[in-house]
Amino acid sequence: MGVVYKARDEHLDRFVAIKVFPGKKLPIRSASGVSQEAKSASALNHPNIITIFDIASDDATDFIAMEYVPGKALNRLIPRRGFRRQPRTKTLTVSE
Repeated sequence: MGVVYKARDEHLDRFVAIKVFPGKKLPIRSASGVSQEAKSASALNHPNIITIFDIASDDATDFIAMEYVPGKALNRLIPRRGFRRQPRTKTLTVSE
C-alpha cells in the first residue's frame, strides 16, 4: 500500500502518478519490496496495466513513478466494507 499523487514530469511535459511508500508508516515494506512490485508490474504489457517509468528512494521514502491514468480513486468506487454478494433474484428453469 502507499499514497498516490498526481505530478508533472517537467522534462517530458506529461503527468505521472507517484506512488509513495513512507518508511515510517509501512515498516514491513522494504526497498526490495518496492523494487519487486515495480519489476512485477513493468514485466507485464497490457492496455489495462499501467507503465512503470522509474523507482527511487529519498531518505526513508521509497517511490514509484508510473503512468498517470485519469479516473476515480478506488476508495470512491469500492464501498468501505467491500463488495457484498447480491442474493439471486431470479431462478431460470431450462426445459426441453
